[in-house]
Amino acid sequence: MSEKDIQQQMEAMRTLDEPMPQVGIFWYDPQEKSFFGVCKQELTPKQAEEAADKGLPFINYPHLHRQVWAKEYFRTQATGEPTKFKGDYTQIPRGRVAWNINKFIVFVGKWAKPIEAELAQMIEKEFALPYFEFVYDYHWDLGHGWSGDM
Repeated sequence: MSEKDIQQQMEAMRTLDEPMPQVGIFWYDPQEKSFFGVCKQELTPKQAEEAADKGLPFINYPHLHRQVWAKEYFRTQATGEPTKFKGDYTQIPRGRVAWNINKFIVFVGKWAKPIEAELAQMIEKEFALPYFEFVYDYHWDLGHGWSGDM
């Protein structure tokens, strides 16, 4: 097989490559109707099964919004880049994608209800989710976070 044939086969295989579903966090910019500050990691079926076997069926992205916000804030302060990472991180719509027992769940606040259909499409695409359920929780409402954050 020639090098050209190998490259053509590899390219054909890449077109079939589907991204793995991911858990993670995001912020939503209502003016631009887009996500920013997205952090995510793949979740394989093997990881989900191993966690369930260990009695740990909840799989989460390992970092908090406040940690990511602080890191980006200080990075952009040092570089002088324009940034959305300023002010109180809880004042910007945000959410978390996690795996719980047998489904993906997306934690959001009441801010998401008016745009639920649009947001669902964006989340499906961004996190490569085959399905998920929204979980509305007070913690994710604007202005709320972990105690001691404000």
